[in-house]
Amino acid sequence: MGPRDFTDPRIPNRDECVLRHLLDRHAAQQPDKTHVIFEDGEEWSFAEVRRRVIAKAVGLQKLGVTRGERVAVWLPNGREGLLAFYAINYLGAVFVPFNTAYRGNLLAHVLKNSDARILLCHPDLAPRLAEVELAGIAQLVLTGPAAPGTPPLPVVQFADLDGTEEELAPLAAPIEPWELQSIIYTSGTTGPSKGVLSSYLHMFSNAGPESWPMVGSDDRYMTVAPLFHIGGMGPPFVMLARGASVAIVENFSTERFWETVRATRSTVVFLLGVMATFLMKQPPGPHDRDHGVKLAFMVPFTEQAPAFTERFGIDIYTIFNMTEIASPCVSEANPRKRGTCGRVRPGVEVRLVDANDCEVPVGEIGEMLVRSDRPWGLNSGYNNNPEATAEAWRNGWFHTGDAFRRDEEGYFYFVDRVKDAIRRRGENISSFEVEVEVCAHPTVREAAAIGVPSEYSEDEVMVVIAPVPGQTIDVVELSTFLAGRMPYFMVPRYIRVIDELPKTPSAKVQKAKLRREGITADTWDREKAGMRLRRDAIG
Repeated sequence: MGPRDFTDPRIPNRDECVLRHLLDRHAAQQPDKTHVIFEDGEEWSFAEVRRRVIAKAVGLQKLGVTRGERVAVWLPNGREGLLAFYAINYLGAVFVPFNTAYRGNLLAHVLKNSDARILLCHPDLAPRLAEVELAGIAQLVLTGPAAPGTPPLPVVQFADLDGTEEELAPLAAPIEPWELQSIIYTSGTTGPSKGVLSSYLHMFSNAGPESWPMVGSDDRYMTVAPLFHIGGMGPPFVMLARGASVAIVENFSTERFWETVRATRSTVVFLLGVMATFLMKQPPGPHDRDHGVKLAFMVPFTEQAPAFTERFGIDIYTIFNMTEIASPCVSEANPRKRGTCGRVRPGVEVRLVDANDCEVPVGEIGEMLVRSDRPWGLNSGYNNNPEATAEAWRNGWFHTGDAFRRDEEGYFYFVDRVKDAIRRRGENISSFEVEVEVCAHPTVREAAAIGVPSEYSEDEVMVVIAPVPGQTIDVVELSTFLAGRMPYFMVPRYIRVIDELPKTPSAKVQKAKLRREGITADTWDREKAGMRLRRDAIG
């Protein structure tokens, strides 16, 4: 790195945080070091990645892609997805990935919202385009032969996007850290998906060296999350920022997880949601510690974390993050406080507030607000949605929509989505905390806690659960189990067992759908079954 380009010390140099300049620097300084490894064992060095990226960038340039243009990408994890991401940013264009589960109205919405002219698409997905209004899409780039039903648009094969570095048009000026890098669509659990506008500085701040100091230049981060999700797009970027490597895996598999870790020689993994639960519920074996992983991020951080460390020999960290922000809370290794998501990291400010944005006392529950001391360090709003942008960025702070409490030592604890909280007979109940306790039962794979109308007033607690494969859930035994672990008012009255919880295309549980379905004919009612709870025991 040369002398600082910016007088503001909060802004890194371009070759520390802008993808094109980062890739150029590492390819020059450490050309033979591996930057990416795939599931089949193929590895690409920094020099090889740069060569392949420039070839695709030239091909996109020949299609007329210009700096600042939005380019839509509808691809699964793999070589083409990674090259599309890097090549688009190498030109200074904007990477706009779509969830591969989208179809119908969701697909039509993001096509229109994105303002994209070109769509890089897997051929198996292309026939879905015939079902919707294509908005501004005028060119398809397919990663294989067109399938029957593909709409009659001009088609170019991704393999034919090619060119040499000599053909690459030079930049009129360097790409700046505050320029738009990506638009990532949120899950849309409460309405149409929102496109989060992210600058290079936002992506760098999300999990860069200052946010995640425990991850270094010699690490290899295995990502199983899709590239259309911040959890999948972020790892290649943040490991590039470190001059380190990433393992690209198509998706999470409980059975193949440790085998893939060993094959890719990964040292860092991210365990989101129920992944850690699934791994812990696998039978113990002699190879549980036969791997090179030194640390894992576990979100949420539950009571099983110490057992996970003991069994697999891995240090556990936890964080709080969402697409719009930049890891404002990060823990130390193996935090002693159950349920924490860490403390505020340097470079950000966090407040917990009431409905009027007034700060709540320590120990009380409030919505988390975040701001950064770095310009462009958080999201730049929502694409073509000024109303949602204004609502989220009130009073100079970003409103997360998540309720937390903070203890005297500065540790934060996630309580619930503000809109998901349950109120039963004067008690405020965290659906998240109910779900954690329910999932602690060995036969439960996943759970969603919701409030349903009570014949008395306010809500009753209901859980919708799915079993561990091969297991049967005994609802009476589960209810007794929970009564011994939870305050009486939190123990669910209603339990419904289904094979799989309904999910959004981003794999978030559709609680709104479960609320609409409410108390179904197959729902078990604890009180009708004669199990009434007193304040200290089962009656």
